[in-house]
Amino acid sequence: MSDIIEGRNPVLEALKSGRPVSKILLARNIKRHGTISEILHFCRAGGIPVEYVERHTIDRQSLTGVNQGIIAYAAAKEYVDLDDLFIISKERPEPPLYVVLDGIQDPQNLGAILRTAEATGVHGVIVRSRRAVGLTSAVAKASAGAVEYVPVAMVANIAQAMETLKKNNVWVIGIHPSGELDYTKFDFKLPTAIVIGSEGKGLSALVRKRCDSLAFIPMKGKISSLNASVAAAVVMYEAFKQRSKVAPLVKDCVSPQPFLPS
Repeated sequence: MSDIIEGRNPVLEALKSGRPVSKILLARNIKRHGTISEILHFCRAGGIPVEYVERHTIDRQSLTGVNQGIIAYAAAKEYVDLDDLFIISKERPEPPLYVVLDGIQDPQNLGAILRTAEATGVHGVIVRSRRAVGLTSAVAKASAGAVEYVPVAMVANIAQAMETLKKNNVWVIGIHPSGELDYTKFDFKLPTAIVIGSEGKGLSALVRKRCDSLAFIPMKGKISSLNASVAAAVVMYEAFKQRSKVAPLVKDCVSPQPFLPS
């Protein structure tokens, strides 16, 4: 499956056929009538995010050089709704465990995170629709097939999704160098969402503010941070280790009170 569909008619036909599309990049100055108007109609009806960018941004990502100011990213797998993750968790024998990604842009990183999520029993991964990589075939390849087993929810606003998680009794912990808590001291046996920031920038200020707690990964060397997928893997395996030491909880139990650092 191709990651990118280029040109007005190819993109329109892909949408008409029902092919899963994760998002569309559209040149800012493009005239929004004719075929473009039809494309935007399908996007609104299907909830497909459209990102307006400068033309040179599209040209840089174009494989054919004849993109006509539009490219679409074809999804390797369909997304689920955020509410679907809560339903999935009710069928699991342990409290919810999610990974929230605040703007991962590298397909290799997202693929690696999905692979580790599948191996550690994560119930689902949450990604944002803008300025982030979607479920492309490159991501599917990097995940070594894990994309077929890990539910992925795409949301327009990560901060709002975090609030929804908290309303559903999920404790939201962000991983950030400025965190006040060593990540190994957090009780991952609680219903938990692990929030990982983007490559380079880490967690955005708003996302940090919305976290219930911030945790850091201790570093001994001169490098101040880990690759996003490595950091995610370290924390996911800590959650896996803690949860492996206890007997499964009944799925309809009342969620315990969140862990509060002393």
